[in-house]
Amino acid sequence: MKKILNIIALFIFFLGFGQVDNIADGESITFRIHYGILTAGNATLTTQKTTYKGSPHLYVKGTGQTSGAVKAFFKVDDLYESFINIETGLPSFYVRNVKEGSYRQHFETVFNHDNNTLILTDKKTPANGSKVIKSVKGVQDMLSCFYYLRSKSPGELKVGTIINMNVWIDDEMFPFQLKVVGTEDLKTKFGKVNCLKIIPSVKSGRVFKEKEGVTMWVSNDANHIPMLLKAELAVGSLKASIDSYKNVKYPLKFTK
Repeated sequence: MKKILNIIALFIFFLGFGQVDNIADGESITFRIHYGILTAGNATLTTQKTTYKGSPHLYVKGTGQTSGAVKAFFKVDDLYESFINIETGLPSFYVRNVKEGSYRQHFETVFNHDNNTLILTDKKTPANGSKVIKSVKGVQDMLSCFYYLRSKSPGELKVGTIINMNVWIDDEMFPFQLKVVGTEDLKTKFGKVNCLKIIPSVKSGRVFKEKEGVTMWVSNDANHIPMLLKAELAVGSLKASIDSYKNVKYPLKFTK
């Protein structure tokens, strides 16, 4: 489940500065996750407008759980949280708290964009304390990147766009590249919707079969909501499709 939340967040964002005040307060998007022919679980992203240290922020929560037969032999309960500055579109505070089988991890990160540093705290092992790490300009976390992309206008996100980016994952910085390669009318449970087809460059090896083994379709409108994601893994394939949504800012246009 961690991988699907990672993918949703990592592969649909722009590096830079912008506003996320066009994201609706109380928005909720749920994805149904399939591993091969099995329904593996679900992932949900929700938003709430709030304040953090006196400044207007968007609080985003991402959760993921296994279900059904998969849960019987591998239980997952993941939580991701991000406080995103509404004026800059950059994260101020980020939490990753995951429980996956016997694996446990709990990191908290405070971002200082004025001097390009961050403070990482290992909450699972308090004895490790906190440490200051050198960052880069405009760094995003795994949730803030998702909402920063969605703040872009259709004119700013179009076929042919190539973006290089940096994102903070757990306790390490990673570079990614994203390509908008075309448009496609995608069939969903709600009807057909015109989508942008996006391919991120990812590292091959243990997780993905090849460098570009992930494809995502997002609505080709002002919402830029992910509708479908497919990932070819080293063993099998993973698919996430939109299962429900509410309180999106702009009406989604579906056709039969």
